Amino acid sequence: MNTPDHGSPDYGSRVFAGWRRAAAEDWQAYTRHAFVTRLGDGTLPRAAYLHYLVQDYIFLVHFARAWALAVVKAGDLEEMRAAAATVDALVNQEMKLHVAACAEQGIAEKSLLAAAEEVENLAYTRFVIDKGLAGDFLDLLAALVPCVLGYGEIGAWLGDAETDDSYADWIDAYAASDYQAVCENVGKLIERAAAARLGAAPEASPRWADLCRTFRTATRLEVGFWDMGLRGGG
Repeated sequence: MNTPDHGSPDYGSRVFAGWRRAAAEDWQAYTRHAFVTRLGDGTLPRAAYLHYLVQDYIFLVHFARAWALAVVKAGDLEEMRAAAATVDALVNQEMKLHVAACAEQGIAEKSLLAAAEEVENLAYTRFVIDKGLAGDFLDLLAALVPCVLGYGEIGAWLGDAETDDSYADWIDAYAASDYQAVCENVGKLIERAAAARLGAAPEASPRWADLCRTFRTATRLEVGFWDMGLRGGG
Protein backbone atom coordinates (compact mmCIF):
# COMPACT_ATOMS: atom_id res chain seq x y z
CA MET A 1 0.00 0.00 0.00
CA ASN A 2 1.49 3.32 -1.11
CA THR A 3 0.72 5.83 1.65
CA PRO A 4 1.68 9.47 1.01
CA ASP A 5 2.16 11.62 4.11
CA HIS A 6 -0.06 14.68 3.78
CA GLY A 7 0.00 15.49 7.48
CA SER A 8 -2.72 14.97 10.04
CA PRO A 9 -5.85 17.14 9.83
CA ASP A 10 -6.60 19.32 12.86
CA TYR A 11 -10.20 19.95 11.77
CA GLY A 12 -9.87 23.59 12.71
CA SER A 13 -9.25 22.87 16.38
CA ARG A 14 -6.03 23.86 18.13
CA VAL A 15 -7.41 22.18 21.27
CA PHE A 16 -7.74 18.87 19.44
CA ALA A 17 -4.25 19.38 17.99
CA GLY A 18 -2.92 19.92 21.51
CA TRP A 19 -4.64 16.82 22.86
CA ARG A 20 -3.26 14.81 19.96
CA ARG A 21 0.28 16.06 20.61
CA ALA A 22 -0.04 15.06 24.26
CA ALA A 23 -1.01 11.53 23.17
CA ALA A 24 1.33 11.37 20.17
CA GLU A 25 2.68 7.84 20.64
CA ASP A 26 -0.73 6.35 21.42
CA TRP A 27 -2.35 8.33 18.59
CA GLN A 28 0.15 6.89 16.12
CA ALA A 29 -0.53 3.38 17.45
CA TYR A 30 -4.25 3.97 16.94
CA THR A 31 -4.37 5.65 13.55
CA ARG A 32 -1.64 3.48 12.01
CA HIS A 33 -2.61 0.23 13.74
CA ALA A 34 -2.12 -3.05 11.86
CA PHE A 35 -5.91 -3.38 11.62
CA VAL A 36 -5.99 -0.06 9.76
CA THR A 37 -3.05 -0.74 7.45
CA ARG A 38 -4.43 -4.17 6.62
CA LEU A 39 -7.80 -2.63 5.77
CA GLY A 40 -5.84 -0.51 3.32
CA ASP A 41 -3.75 -3.22 1.70
CA GLY A 42 -6.56 -5.79 1.71
CA THR A 43 -4.77 -8.35 3.89
CA LEU A 44 -7.13 -8.04 6.86
CA PRO A 45 -8.77 -11.46 7.39
CA ARG A 46 -12.46 -11.40 6.59
CA ALA A 47 -13.22 -13.02 9.96
CA ALA A 48 -11.47 -10.14 11.74
CA TYR A 49 -13.47 -7.58 9.76
CA LEU A 50 -16.78 -9.30 10.50
CA HIS A 51 -15.94 -9.56 14.19
CA TYR A 52 -15.12 -5.86 14.20
CA LEU A 53 -18.39 -4.97 12.44
CA VAL A 54 -20.45 -6.80 15.08
CA GLN A 55 -18.60 -5.20 17.97
CA ASP A 56 -18.73 -1.79 16.32
CA TYR A 57 -22.53 -2.01 16.17
CA ILE A 58 -22.60 -2.59 19.93
CA PHE A 59 -20.16 0.27 20.35
CA LEU A 60 -22.42 2.62 18.38
CA VAL A 61 -25.33 1.88 20.71
CA HIS A 62 -23.32 3.07 23.71
CA PHE A 63 -21.66 5.88 21.75
CA ALA A 64 -25.11 7.27 20.95
CA ARG A 65 -25.97 7.13 24.65
CA ALA A 66 -22.80 9.07 25.45
CA TRP A 67 -23.70 11.77 22.94
CA ALA A 68 -27.19 11.86 24.46
CA LEU A 69 -25.50 12.52 27.80
CA ALA A 70 -23.74 15.42 26.09
CA VAL A 71 -27.17 17.01 25.57
CA VAL A 72 -27.66 16.91 29.34
CA LYS A 73 -24.16 18.24 30.02
CA ALA A 74 -24.34 21.02 27.40
CA GLY A 75 -23.88 24.57 28.60
CA ASP A 76 -26.19 26.26 26.12
CA LEU A 77 -28.60 25.60 23.26
CA GLU A 78 -25.90 25.58 20.60
CA GLU A 79 -24.06 22.76 22.36
CA MET A 80 -27.37 20.96 22.91
CA ARG A 81 -28.24 21.21 19.22
CA ALA A 82 -24.83 19.89 18.15
CA ALA A 83 -25.02 16.92 20.53
CA ALA A 84 -28.65 16.16 19.64
CA ALA A 85 -27.82 16.25 15.92
CA THR A 86 -25.04 13.74 16.53
CA VAL A 87 -27.40 11.40 18.39
CA ASP A 88 -29.85 11.62 15.50
CA ALA A 89 -27.10 10.90 12.96
CA LEU A 90 -25.87 7.89 14.95
CA VAL A 91 -29.25 6.33 15.71
CA ASN A 92 -31.15 7.12 12.52
CA GLN A 93 -28.36 7.10 9.93
CA GLU A 94 -25.06 5.47 10.84
CA MET A 95 -26.57 2.51 12.70
CA LYS A 96 -28.95 1.82 9.80
CA LEU A 97 -26.02 1.89 7.38
CA HIS A 98 -24.12 -0.41 9.72
CA VAL A 99 -27.01 -2.90 9.75
CA ALA A 100 -27.09 -2.79 5.95
CA ALA A 101 -23.32 -3.32 5.71
CA CYS A 102 -23.55 -6.29 8.04
CA ALA A 103 -26.46 -7.73 6.07
CA GLU A 104 -24.29 -7.62 2.94
CA GLN A 105 -21.77 -9.76 4.84
CA GLY A 106 -24.47 -12.25 5.87
CA ILE A 107 -24.90 -10.94 9.43
CA ALA A 108 -28.55 -10.41 10.37
CA GLU A 109 -29.58 -7.58 12.70
CA LYS A 110 -30.83 -10.06 15.28
CA SER A 111 -27.31 -11.51 15.40
CA LEU A 112 -25.92 -8.05 16.11
CA LEU A 113 -28.37 -7.52 18.96
CA ALA A 114 -27.59 -10.94 20.45
CA ALA A 115 -23.79 -10.72 20.20
CA ALA A 116 -21.71 -10.87 23.38
CA GLU A 117 -19.91 -7.63 24.11
CA GLU A 118 -16.12 -7.98 24.18
CA VAL A 119 -14.30 -6.67 27.26
CA GLU A 120 -12.44 -4.06 25.16
CA ASN A 121 -15.81 -2.73 24.04
CA LEU A 122 -17.09 -2.65 27.61
CA ALA A 123 -13.99 -0.87 28.88
CA TYR A 124 -14.05 1.80 26.19
CA THR A 125 -17.74 2.67 26.13
CA ARG A 126 -18.15 2.68 29.90
CA PHE A 127 -15.06 4.85 30.28
CA VAL A 128 -16.58 7.45 27.97
CA ILE A 129 -19.92 7.44 29.79
CA ASP A 130 -18.20 7.57 33.19
CA LYS A 131 -16.19 10.62 32.14
CA GLY A 132 -19.39 12.32 31.05
CA LEU A 133 -21.22 11.48 34.26
CA ALA A 134 -18.35 12.60 36.49
CA GLY A 135 -17.29 15.69 34.54
CA ASP A 136 -18.71 18.41 32.35
CA PHE A 137 -19.37 18.79 28.63
CA LEU A 138 -15.69 19.32 27.80
CA ASP A 139 -14.59 16.26 29.81
CA LEU A 140 -17.04 14.21 27.81
CA LEU A 141 -15.83 15.67 24.50
CA ALA A 142 -12.25 14.75 25.36
CA ALA A 143 -13.37 11.13 25.72
CA LEU A 144 -15.61 11.16 22.62
CA VAL A 145 -13.48 12.83 19.97
CA PRO A 146 -10.69 10.24 19.56
CA CYS A 147 -13.28 8.05 17.86
CA VAL A 148 -14.88 10.74 15.69
CA LEU A 149 -11.73 12.57 14.61
CA GLY A 150 -9.49 9.50 14.62
CA TYR A 151 -11.72 7.78 12.08
CA GLY A 152 -11.70 11.00 10.08
CA GLU A 153 -7.90 11.05 10.05
CA ILE A 154 -7.73 7.36 9.15
CA GLY A 155 -10.27 7.86 6.37
CA ALA A 156 -8.38 10.85 4.96
CA TRP A 157 -5.06 8.98 5.14
CA LEU A 158 -6.33 5.81 3.45
CA GLY A 159 -8.41 7.83 1.02
CA ASP A 160 -5.24 9.54 -0.24
CA ALA A 161 -3.31 6.29 -0.46
CA GLU A 162 -3.17 3.62 -3.15
CA THR A 163 -5.23 0.93 -1.45
CA ASP A 164 -6.65 -2.46 -2.29
CA ASP A 165 -10.36 -2.61 -3.14
CA SER A 166 -11.23 -5.31 -0.59
CA TYR A 167 -12.43 -2.83 2.04
CA ALA A 168 -13.09 0.13 -0.22
CA ASP A 169 -16.60 0.70 1.17
CA TRP A 170 -15.26 1.20 4.70
CA ILE A 171 -12.46 3.48 3.53
CA ASP A 172 -14.77 5.51 1.30
CA ALA A 173 -17.26 6.02 4.14
CA TYR A 174 -14.70 7.81 6.33
CA ALA A 175 -12.78 9.51 3.52
CA ALA A 176 -16.03 10.95 2.13
CA SER A 177 -16.59 14.69 2.21
CA ASP A 178 -19.71 14.33 4.35
CA TYR A 179 -17.84 12.51 7.12
CA GLN A 180 -14.94 14.94 6.88
CA ALA A 181 -17.50 17.75 7.27
CA VAL A 182 -18.77 16.07 10.45
CA CYS A 183 -15.20 16.16 11.75
CA GLU A 184 -14.89 19.86 10.91
CA ASN A 185 -18.09 20.56 12.85
CA VAL A 186 -16.84 18.58 15.84
CA GLY A 187 -13.59 20.54 15.68
CA LYS A 188 -15.57 23.78 15.90
CA LEU A 189 -17.58 22.37 18.80
CA ILE A 190 -14.39 21.54 20.71
CA GLU A 191 -13.02 25.05 20.18
CA ARG A 192 -16.21 26.71 21.31
CA ALA A 193 -16.62 24.47 24.36
CA ALA A 194 -12.99 24.94 25.40
CA ALA A 195 -13.14 28.72 25.01
CA ALA A 196 -16.26 28.88 27.19
CA ARG A 197 -14.70 26.78 29.96
CA LEU A 198 -10.94 27.32 29.73
CA GLY A 199 -10.65 30.81 28.27
CA ALA A 200 -8.42 32.11 25.50
CA ALA A 201 -5.36 30.09 26.58
CA PRO A 202 -6.68 26.54 27.15
CA GLU A 203 -3.24 24.96 27.59
CA ALA A 204 -2.62 27.28 30.56
CA SER A 205 -5.75 26.08 32.33
CA PRO A 206 -5.37 23.90 35.47
CA ARG A 207 -7.74 21.47 33.74
CA TRP A 208 -5.57 20.96 30.66
CA ALA A 209 -3.50 18.05 31.96
CA ASP A 210 -6.59 16.13 33.07
CA LEU A 211 -8.30 16.67 29.71
CA CYS A 212 -5.16 15.41 27.97
CA ARG A 213 -5.19 12.29 30.16
CA THR A 214 -8.81 11.63 29.26
CA PHE A 215 -8.08 12.01 25.55
CA ARG A 216 -5.03 9.76 25.80
CA THR A 217 -6.90 7.06 27.71
CA ALA A 218 -9.69 7.03 25.12
CA THR A 219 -7.04 6.79 22.40
CA ARG A 220 -5.42 3.81 24.14
CA LEU A 221 -8.85 2.17 24.34
CA GLU A 222 -9.21 2.68 20.58
CA VAL A 223 -5.94 0.76 20.15
CA GLY A 224 -7.43 -2.01 22.29
CA PHE A 225 -10.53 -2.04 20.08
CA TRP A 226 -8.37 -2.63 16.99
CA ASP A 227 -6.46 -5.35 18.88
CA MET A 228 -9.80 -7.00 19.66
CA GLY A 229 -10.77 -6.81 16.00
CA LEU A 230 -7.58 -8.54 14.89
CA ARG A 231 -8.01 -11.21 17.55
CA GLY A 232 -11.39 -12.02 16.01
CA GLY A 233 -9.62 -13.14 12.88
CA GLY A 234 -8.39 -16.27 14.63
